[in-house]
Formats: sequence, structure tokens, C-alpha cells
Amino acid sequence: MNMKRSKIIRLTLSYLVIGIMAVIVIYPLLWIVGSSLNPGQSLSGSTMFPKNPTTEHYKYLFDLEKSNYLLWYWNSMKISIITMILTVISVSLTAYSFSRYRFVGRKNGLITFLILQMIPNFAALIAIFVLANRTGLIDTHLGLILVYVGGQIPMNTYLMKGYLDTIPKELDESAKIDGAGHLRIFFQIVMPLAKPILAVVALFSFIAPFGDFILARILLRTDEKFTLLVGLYEMVAKQFGNEFTKFAAGAVLIAIPIAALFLIFQRYFVSGLTAGGTKG
Repeated sequence: MNMKRSKIIRLTLSYLVIGIMAVIVIYPLLWIVGSSLNPGQSLSGSTMFPKNPTTEHYKYLFDLEKSNYLLWYWNSMKISIITMILTVISVSLTAYSFSRYRFVGRKNGLITFLILQMIPNFAALIAIFVLANRTGLIDTHLGLILVYVGGQIPMNTYLMKGYLDTIPKELDESAKIDGAGHLRIFFQIVMPLAKPILAVVALFSFIAPFGDFILARILLRTDEKFTLLVGLYEMVAKQFGNEFTKFAAGAVLIAIPIAALFLIFQRYFVSGLTAGGTKG
């Protein structure tokens, strides 16, 4: 009887904690969605469940004559997708090299990557701005992509190396006996087994640039080059700007590609993230 009561208490506490966490997560989401459907421009009179909901703010954002929202959305998608592709390629090659080969400077390289991943990109804003200015990459998407890719390499390399270390090296040796070269082993043996960690790296490297504001705000200058977050900020930060409900509508739409990508990769996400935590 005591065991049954203890089990009921544990379940009750578990559901209580889950319920509290759900409220903490869902409550602000409901508010932002409700605000985006409220008429008017101010958030002061907004409610979670508006009495007279309207989609006018969404229509405004999709009106090419009134707003550059779709252009900003395209810029963010383009930058994030290219960053994701380049990051996955560069991190795969780098992590494979550190995992499978022994070379001079390997240990120091891993330590350097470990130190670099502790330093956020915005800590080097001045250096990034000066470098971009001297190379003519100010107000270009190329400059932003290069900064994002460079910032993604250290952490994701360490993460992927930990996963590749769990793949038996005997597979490589067997393939070499059969006459396979380094590239064939990489593409046909190791990478198919590394799909979980590739999905994790792809997700991380897409979310980071898509949700970044600071670097994009520093490097981009013209309205046509703005990313989504910078464009939305300018919408409400301009003089006498009070389009907060439109900002809310734009913020709601930001979640769509991230949620879609997460749903696509979710079956790999947990296994890839936990396996990458092994010691190399």
C-alpha cells in the first residue's frame, strides 16, 4: 500500500512539474499569437484571446508594396541554408580528420577548438567589423555567411568528433583491405553511419544564423539586405514606430522553418546529441 501511495505521489509531482514547464513555454507563445491577431498597433490593449481577431497584420507583411518582410524572410532563409550546407561539409571533413588521423598539432588543435567554442561571436564584434570592412564584405550576405560558418566550426567539430569516435575503426580497416580509399570510406561508410550527428549539426547551424540579430545588425546596412530579425527591429525602432502587432505577426512566422526542420530531423536529434557527448 505504501509503494502504491509513493508511486501516486511521484506521478503527481512529475505531472505537476511537466504542467508548470508547459505553462512557462506555452503562455508567452499564446500571447504573441494573440497579439498578432489583435486589431490596432499597440500591445497595451492586446489580449491572449482577442474578441475581434484580424489577419490584417499578416496581409500587410505579405504585401510587397507596403512591406519588405518577404524579402527579409528570403534573405534569412538563404543565409541560413547556405550556412547550414557549408557548416555540415566543413565540420564533417574536420571532425573526420581529428577522429581518424594522428598528425602533428592534433591535440593542440582540439584544445584550440575547445577554447574557441567558449568565446561567443559578439565578443569579437570589433575585429569582425574591421575585417569585413577591409575585405569589402560590409553589407553583403557573403560576409555574414563566412562569419556564421567560422563561428559554427569549433563547437560542432568537437560534437561530431565525439560521435565519429564511437564508430568502430575496424570498419575502415576492412574497407581498406577491400581496396577502398580514404574518400570512399568517408562517403560510403562513415557518413551514412553518422546521419544522426549530421542532422544535429545541420539543425544547430540553421537555427544560429536564422535567430541571430547582433552580427547581422552590425554588418548589414541597407533595407534590401536585412535579415528577418533586423528588418523587424527596424520596423518598430524607427522614429514614431509603433507597429508592435505587425512585429508580433512577423515573429510568429519566424518559428515555421525552425519547427519544420526540427520535425524533419527529430528522429535523429536525441541519438545524435547524446552520442556526441562521449570522450574522444
